[in-house]
Amino acid sequence: MKKLLVLLCVLSMTTGVLTACGSGADGASTDANGAAEAASDGAKEEEAPVADTEETSGADMEDAVSSEGAVAKGEGDTFTVGFDAEFPPYGYMDENGEYVGFDLDLAKEVCARNGWEFVAQPIDWDSKDMELDSGAIDCIWNGFTMQGREESYTWSVPYVDNSQMFVVPADAGIASQADLAGKVVGVQKDSSALAALEGDAADLTATFADLQQYGDYNVAFMDLEQGAIDALAIDVGVANYQISSRGDAFVMLDEALASEQYGIGFKLGNEDLKNQVEKTLMEMVDDGTFMEIAEKYADFGLTDSVCLGK
Repeated sequence: MKKLLVLLCVLSMTTGVLTACGSGADGASTDANGAAEAASDGAKEEEAPVADTEETSGADMEDAVSSEGAVAKGEGDTFTVGFDAEFPPYGYMDENGEYVGFDLDLAKEVCARNGWEFVAQPIDWDSKDMELDSGAIDCIWNGFTMQGREESYTWSVPYVDNSQMFVVPADAGIASQADLAGKVVGVQKDSSALAALEGDAADLTATFADLQQYGDYNVAFMDLEQGAIDALAIDVGVANYQISSRGDAFVMLDEALASEQYGIGFKLGNEDLKNQVEKTLMEMVDDGTFMEIAEKYADFGLTDSVCLGK
């Protein structure tokens, strides 16, 4: 009898286990779905309230506006200056590998007075508009000609009077613009010199054997040295710098190709940032700092070229 009772108990337990395992697959699935639903419901309950979400969106929108440079800056903000690193004495790399120049010195002082972090950002000159529009830079500050671009940017007051000149080898026998007929002339891409040669001076350009465009002036001067081009159309400040640093190998023609002024270019409509920078720049003019910085580059004619602080 006892054996029979034991056998019945074993059979009963086995049936219970089998039943439990069989229902366990469905049960696990049900439990998993239930847990997933619970987790989902819990996540929904833990989501930020609508007010918080709108707050975050507002902050994101503000950051987007800031990244486009469309708002004023506060203390501790970054101020990124776009410049051509091959454009001395306004912006270039010195023998220590540091970015220096008249415009960069001015920008650094503006940042110091406003409590901004200064960032010098070298750019390809023909990509400057894309850099500014994307918010990668806050302004273009690097011997930037205002004439012909008045409606494309928000401009500061002009601070340098500039001329476009021709530089030629000293022994080339070229004494005037008329002597450039039949010669190969170089110019930087998307530069004011190029605009002049394709615009008001188009008749002169028509006399050239060829007009070659360069990405930067260092390569252009190398070609001028090697005789690949006969002349180079260039800003007078850059011409003075290159001539003084290369001995007596080059001379500048007396007659200017064009005259213009430099300004600081901001994204069109960005009046707030322009006003901040311009106000500080004028304070530097009033206390003499502007001319002190210009005098560092007197050997390149900047004290004669600046049109502020005189």
